[in-house]
Amino acid sequence: MTIRHLKVFIAVAQTGKMGAAAKELYISQPTVSQVISEIEEQYGVKLFERLSKKLYITKEGRQLLDYARHIIALFDEMERNLSYASTHHALRVGATITVGSCALPSIIRRFEERHPTVTTQVWVDNTQVIEGMILESRLDLALVEGEVTSPDLIVRPVLEDELVLICGPCHPFAGRQSVALSELSGQDFILREPGSGTRERFETLLDQAGISVRQKWVCHSSDSILAAVAQGQGLSVVSRQLAEQSAKELHTLPVEDVKLHRTFNLIYHKNKFLSEPLRAFLGELLPADQLGS
Repeated sequence: MTIRHLKVFIAVAQTGKMGAAAKELYISQPTVSQVISEIEEQYGVKLFERLSKKLYITKEGRQLLDYARHIIALFDEMERNLSYASTHHALRVGATITVGSCALPSIIRRFEERHPTVTTQVWVDNTQVIEGMILESRLDLALVEGEVTSPDLIVRPVLEDELVLICGPCHPFAGRQSVALSELSGQDFILREPGSGTRERFETLLDQAGISVRQKWVCHSSDSILAAVAQGQGLSVVSRQLAEQSAKELHTLPVEDVKLHRTFNLIYHKNKFLSEPLRAFLGELLPADQLGS
């Protein structure tokens, strides 16, 4: 049974004549007769009674007609949607929370201006979640600030970033030009959630120095962190780009003898088929010799 069989059957049922169905479908009458016979033989039923050179649909034929109309309607809908998709592409882009807050919006805007037929769908979460979505093919590519662990991912550095210490205007550190790393010991901190690349980088620094801080807030949202710090709830470490967006409410402090530089990475699955939209997006961020490798 094929779509062709169903379309021929529907035409015969609607016209009531083999010849009329053949004319409607631009095929020969013997071909129509053969298709109907093939269906009847496959299922062991009679679809039409042939009485006095006229066709009368049977009970089994009416049952098949209901199914056939439904199947053909779904098939036509699928064809329309796939034809639309061939000219109106969708690209699923992931980003970690910091990247989604500061770098990604301008990248997406620039890409959409250059590729107006491509629709972008963006998902923002922490590095751990985004990595999992790439591995499950729920995202086509992503920009992350944390370390990814799967050997099945291609990782390409694309942007440089720096983490900075921030405090509110009423914090004792606010009037300082810098602070020593040891002075962070015991301080209240507003931190990102476990799985965040920002938190992982900061905790690695503290562990190496043997320093413990007090986790007062845990936030998924960059905006919540900035607001809590501005209201004197504690210190935090965020991307310099984020800190600069709230420069009026926050103070940025260098930590003496510490540089928290890091890289925003572009990731995608090593077995991912590079469609034209995906290649175009990669081309916005990577040199030509790195595409497809």
